[in-house]
Amino acid sequence: MIYLDNCATTKIREKVLQKMYRALDEDFGNPSSLHRLGLKSEKKIEEARGIIANYLKVDRREVFFTSGGTESNNIAIQSIINNSYGKRNHIITTKIEHPSILNVFKYYEEQGYGVSYLDVDKSGNIKMEELKECIKENTILVSIIHVNNEIGTIQDIKNIKKIILEKNPHTLLHVDGVQSFGKIDFSLKDLGVDTYSFSGHKIHGPKGIGAIYIRKGLNLKPISFGGNQEKGLRSGTENVAGIIGLGEATRILSNVYMDEIEYVKGLRNYLVEKIQGEIKDVKINTNLDDSTSPYVLSISFLNTRGEVLLHYLEDKDIYVSTTSACSSQGTEKSHVLKSIGLTDQEIEGTIRICFSYENTREDMDYLVEIMKSSVDEIRSIIMR
Repeated sequence: MIYLDNCATTKIREKVLQKMYRALDEDFGNPSSLHRLGLKSEKKIEEARGIIANYLKVDRREVFFTSGGTESNNIAIQSIINNSYGKRNHIITTKIEHPSILNVFKYYEEQGYGVSYLDVDKSGNIKMEELKECIKENTILVSIIHVNNEIGTIQDIKNIKKIILEKNPHTLLHVDGVQSFGKIDFSLKDLGVDTYSFSGHKIHGPKGIGAIYIRKGLNLKPISFGGNQEKGLRSGTENVAGIIGLGEATRILSNVYMDEIEYVKGLRNYLVEKIQGEIKDVKINTNLDDSTSPYVLSISFLNTRGEVLLHYLEDKDIYVSTTSACSSQGTEKSHVLKSIGLTDQEIEGTIRICFSYENTREDMDYLVEIMKSSVDEIRSIIMR
């Protein structure tokens, strides 16, 4: 099997699995219980929190566990907006966000809030002048995806924060970091973000666990209520094994992520060179420089249908995707590809390849071999 859908989810690392197996067997106590088993589970949670805080170089009190990126995004956005109820009513995001951002903004737009959706250029970068013009006195929040999940574009978060501070220092900045955590090198403190979301299953950790960074001094209120776990921000009995798994995945990342980034970058460049040399009428939608994550590659094959090519590859045990796995099962045309100006024909012929440290050059050779024969066959059928 050649798995190249790592933006959707990743295979859990063996060491993470082993750590979670032990946790499920030994650390099953409820962290809210006062007896020894409960205290042991609570200690394990705090150990994981410390690992993540150290990786991000933030205070451990700024890290809160959630069920994943979607919940983290919802907590950040809804809490920030709700805290300003009746005072300000304008929010800003981009046209290329993940559905867990866009659908929250659409909800608040329906509630009467003013929403500005920023355009992007053909590379997927927001236009800084448009951001400047959009920020007003009543702007509560700017929410920006750090690394786009379809084309890999890295937004200039540091400059975005600078513009926000110049235009309205009361406006907060939330960053969806689900595709940047562990995939590019950055410093949260240097970027100056107010909140930042990430997820375990994108970094070879377990599903159903994620976290949110909340800058110290920013008092966010919960959007759901219960037993006041996670300092009252996120109620509900903690997913102890998941938290331990996320901590272990992050611990491993802290030792290997730069090496893996460089390895994957070389792999992506190698694949692109092979494709361009062997398959005609191909458009590379992802810039192949440091302005994008090396883990993401969007390619359009003209006179081809992406979903058909996906199934041809699947028949050979090769797994890719077309659009985001979180958007209508990939059956709708990508709003991201529309926003960067691709034609309908280009969008229809697009697939997304997302790499991991487990992929090899031999995998890429086989992929191109199967891809070339598949594209040729699909085109012969379509062009009849």
